[in-house]
Amino acid sequence: MSTPLIYLAAALAEIAGCFAFWAWWRSGSSALWLAPGAISLGLFAWLLTLVDSDYAGRAYAAYGGVYIVTSVLWLWLVEHRLPDRWDVTGAAICLVGAGVILFGPRG
Repeated sequence: MSTPLIYLAAALAEIAGCFAFWAWWRSGSSALWLAPGAISLGLFAWLLTLVDSDYAGRAYAAYGGVYIVTSVLWLWLVEHRLPDRWDVTGAAICLVGAGVILFGPRG
C-alpha cells in the first residue's frame, strides 16, 4: 500500500476511534462505543508503522497534514457541517506542509 493511502486509512481509523470516544463522553451514547473506538485506534497505530520512513517523527509529522484534511472532510461528510473558508484554507496549508516534510529533498 502506498504512503498516501496508508495515511488516509490511518486518519480514518484515528478519527473514527476518537469519534467513538467523543460519542460516548460528550453525546451520552452507550459505553459500547468504546470497544470499536479502541480497536480503531489500535488499527490507526498499526497503520502508521507501515509507512516507509527512516524516522517515526518525520512519518508522524507528515501524517498530521493528512489527518487535518481528513478531519475537515469528516466534519462535512459525517457530521454534516459544511467547512468554512478558514477550515479549507487551514487544511490546505497543512497538506502543503505535509508534502514538504514527506517529499522534500534530503541529502
